[in-house]
Amino acid sequence: MTAFSYTARTAQGDLKFATIQAANKDEAVAQLKKLKLTVVKLEEAAKSASSTRGSVSMRDIVIFTRQFSTMINSGLPLVQALDILSKQSESKVLQNVTRQVVSDVESGYTVADALAKHPNAFTELYVNMVAAGEAGGILDTILMRLATFLEKNDALVRKVKGAMIYPVVISAVAGSAILILLIFVIPTFEAMFASVGMALPLPTRIVIWMSKFVQSYWWLLLAGAFLAVHLLKKYYATSKGQLVIDRLLLTLPVLGDVLRKSAVSRFTRTLGTLISSGVSILEGLEITAKTAGNRVVSDAILASRASIAGGDTIAGPLAKSRVFPPMVLSMISVGEQTGGLDEMLTKIADFYDEEVDAAVGGLLALLEPIMIVFLGVVVGGMVVAMYLPIFDMMGAVQ
Repeated sequence: MTAFSYTARTAQGDLKFATIQAANKDEAVAQLKKLKLTVVKLEEAAKSASSTRGSVSMRDIVIFTRQFSTMINSGLPLVQALDILSKQSESKVLQNVTRQVVSDVESGYTVADALAKHPNAFTELYVNMVAAGEAGGILDTILMRLATFLEKNDALVRKVKGAMIYPVVISAVAGSAILILLIFVIPTFEAMFASVGMALPLPTRIVIWMSKFVQSYWWLLLAGAFLAVHLLKKYYATSKGQLVIDRLLLTLPVLGDVLRKSAVSRFTRTLGTLISSGVSILEGLEITAKTAGNRVVSDAILASRASIAGGDTIAGPLAKSRVFPPMVLSMISVGEQTGGLDEMLTKIADFYDEEVDAAVGGLLALLEPIMIVFLGVVVGGMVVAMYLPIFDMMGAVQ
């Protein structure tokens, strides 16, 4: 998908400036026509904001949002607040983005439309919430709510990523130890055994064969690893591959539980924040589906959106995905019936933030002994295999 910046005229004759995601220009025009907009100008967002290429960290966006909220709440004019932010941001990319936002706002754009021109910094969720804040005259409140949401979402992502650091480090240490043994240590033992001319046990012969293979065909192993990663990425880029892999990840023991709970937390907090900020539930579900992070969850959210558009409830389609626990479905159903869906979603998110903490702790507690045993068995097994002939030699001497 490509981001296109457009200028279009509404049915009432007003000009609208924003961005839209589409595969190509024709599809973008078709989407705008469905929205009953007459296209005046359409171009790729990347071309219109070439000076702001580069990524902006979540932390920089959080700080930007909190400071923006504080200044607006203190009574500073929008342009002056944005101008101050453009000068004090530590990110050069964000500085350039903010300068262009200032220029656009001075030219008559709304803040939301100006932010929408920079999808590398501000997500669709961010832009929609700012638009809702401007429309309702509560931009400072929305920005503070956004900052809180981004902080919690960033903390959730870091928890899941942090859970993977330990097994990755242990795997790297184990791989390095195995390679050192195969490339430097095993050949020394092989030379010693060859000079004696004795028959070697099967485990020793296997380890020596592995050592020779790694020394002779290391390039083949590297090429195979790169090819496997490339093919996996290519397969995941397809619609079917993404669905298969994401579904497989959710079925993994322990890790699948972490991913499922983090997906539930992200979904409920995002949707709850959007609804409480004045974004319509249909638009909120569409935005939430794009930020779900898992194709199975995304499909379930889109199905619930179709259900809502047809006059049904959200909970029914979510239940069919088998991702959301019964408690979550029941609370969402109660929230729909009582008209307090945003508050109920926020309560669910708070609860599942704690559940993610517990799940990550359980994952680490399980991985630690597994990785230690794996490292001990593999490295220890290789060492024992090389000492078996020495034990045979000692027995023969005795």
